Amino acid sequence: MIQLILVAKKVSFSGIGIHTGRKVNIDILPSSPNSGIVFKRVDLKEKNIIIPNFENVSDATLCTTLSNQYGVKVSTIEHLMGAFLGLGIDNAVVEVDSQELPILDGSAKDFVKILKKTGLQTSDVPIKLIKINNHVEFHEENKYISIDKSNTTLEIEFEINYKNQLIGKQRNKVNIFEDNLEDIFNSRTFCLYEDIEKLKKIGLGKGGSLDNAIVVKDNNILNKNGLRNKKEFVNHKILDCMGDLYLVGYRLIGSIKCSHGGHSLTNKLLRKVFSDQRNYSLLEIKGKSLPHSLINNRHNLKSIA
Repeated sequence: MIQLILVAKKVSFSGIGIHTGRKVNIDILPSSPNSGIVFKRVDLKEKNIIIPNFENVSDATLCTTLSNQYGVKVSTIEHLMGAFLGLGIDNAVVEVDSQELPILDGSAKDFVKILKKTGLQTSDVPIKLIKINNHVEFHEENKYISIDKSNTTLEIEFEINYKNQLIGKQRNKVNIFEDNLEDIFNSRTFCLYEDIEKLKKIGLGKGGSLDNAIVVKDNNILNKNGLRNKKEFVNHKILDCMGDLYLVGYRLIGSIKCSHGGHSLTNKLLRKVFSDQRNYSLLEIKGKSLPHSLINNRHNLKSIA
């Protein structure tokens, strides 16, 4: 079922930024229907509103960074945005007192757990969706990503292929609106042990540890309890992709295929898709709760673009 879902009451999180290493606090606040997701830098007194939109992505190096027109930034937003998409949360204000969101345990697990526990609510306001009309693809060296139309849902099929034998080649496909996403939400960010010093030399990974990332050294996982699921590496990539896709501003109806991709590739695909209005339609569904099969029923759809 597709519903307009709102945050019921304030939810708070604290932690450190995985790249800045700084302590950070965030409050997720209720917001009115059709106000969308908004980030607010409460450590700044003015010009502190940042809209999570793919056109506002200013950097996609190992995380997604958004900037407003005044150069005010918020980074590592992809896990929270992935949680919002998976839970169906369309409207919220995210107040943050530093540039980078907290990494927590490196996944979206805690975001999802607390948001569910605190309570979500539905609205009778019509639901807006973006429906993909045409096949669009983007290539970059050995990387590939495409999006195509889908009748009723958002599908993500993702493949990774690492030289490291433990990670190796993994593939998974999920239906975002219908599948159980627990493994996706629980999957943590990861890195190779030999890359840690490289990250620090470019000023990243200052807050990284075995508490918030999987570290792979040769054929061993350094984390005490190992993996949470057999496809945790590719599943985390799917979580990242979910968060980056939600920067279109609405839930998306389409089919994604990606090989060796990441934040930058997803953003480049979205920019290509939305450069031509023929590639998509913005739709409005009337009714509090409708099955996915009704998305294509003209009697229940109102095109607003």
